[in-house]
Amino acid sequence: MKELSAVLADASTAADLRDLLAADHPIFEELGDRLAISVNFEIASADCVLSNGDEVAFLPPVSGGGGSCTLSETPLDVGEVVSRVSGPGMGGIVTFVGTVRDSARGRDIRHLEYEAYPGMAEREMDKICEQAAQRWSGTKVAIAHRAGHLEIGEVVVVVVAAAAHRAEAFEACRYAIDTLKQTVPIWKKEVATDGEYWVDDRP
Repeated sequence: MKELSAVLADASTAADLRDLLAADHPIFEELGDRLAISVNFEIASADCVLSNGDEVAFLPPVSGGGGSCTLSETPLDVGEVVSRVSGPGMGGIVTFVGTVRDSARGRDIRHLEYEAYPGMAEREMDKICEQAAQRWSGTKVAIAHRAGHLEIGEVVVVVVAAAAHRAEAFEACRYAIDTLKQTVPIWKKEVATDGEYWVDDRP
């Protein structure tokens, strides 16, 4: 990651900084609003007013497939997600697979639709994996989540936790899926035989 310093006028925003950097670094102009912005390690908007000493990061769009946590509009491969964290030192591997069921809340479901904030969703999933590794030393977690249209029976999410022993792997896997539902910006719409509606599954 490249670090740069800049001097800005009072009351300058993150967008002002982006425009300033674009003068010498064309990538900022090329990606423009597609760059997510973090100020002091928190996601921020382009009109966020900066203060002296703020650390600002411009995060490029993430395309799924490269890291331990991904968001995809194509079917998930459970084995591929397992391979992200498996290894010779991992004696216990726990996998959670969530699929689309044909009924919910007393209604017959036709299909589901998921929408997400891609860049932030993957970063939040990465954060969950980092937190799990801190809580259960030596544990590795991978998460893959679908977006878009999903039919009955399709895999929505795969969470895999690997550790030297099964107890840590079970705990980390449960922690990851429970936290994902609370913090990751992914929204579900249920399309039922009697209508469609957005659902808040957070506990």
